[in-house]
This record gives sequence, structure tokens and C-alpha cells, in this order.
Amino acid sequence: MQYMKAVLIYRKTELRADGVKLDMVIWQLPHSTPDRLHGLKYRLWAGRDGATLVRYDNERGKGDHRHTAAGEHPYGWRGMVTLVEDFLNDVEAAK
Repeated sequence: MQYMKAVLIYRKTELRADGVKLDMVIWQLPHSTPDRLHGLKYRLWAGRDGATLVRYDNERGKGDHRHTAAGEHPYGWRGMVTLVEDFLNDVEAAK
């Protein structure tokens, strides 16, 4: 059996003037899974001085969710562009 690998489709790393570092990575999976129906795996992280401000991810078994100062909460998937927009909005709110 040949295993197909995930394909990197988006990568952005940025250090902003306000000291916030962004690391956003999205992969296209070879097929969808029960907890990743959209067929994407992602990790969007923002932090300052090594401390996490906001993180969105969909690790296996947990599905789409986000981490903010208010804790960990499910994230309602509405598309890749909206994912990045929502993440960046949460980053601005967390500063």
C-alpha cells in the first residue's frame, strides 16, 4: 500500500512591528477524515516573547478548534480564507 503525503498549500511566517510572531501552515490531506471533513490539516499560531496569544488547529481526534485567553473552543469551519481571517481578527483582539 502506498501512502500519499499531505501537500503544503499555505505557509506564512511573519514578525510584526508590535512584536507578535505569526506562523501559519495549512496542508491538503490526501483525503478527508471524520474529524477533517474539509481535507485540510492546519496550525495557525500567534505569540509574543514565546507565549501563545492565539492558536487555531485541528489535531487528530479534536477537530477544528481555537485557543485564546478564554480557553479552548470548537471552531466552526467556513472555508480556508475565513479561517485565516478569523485567526487574524482574534490576534488583533488579543494584543
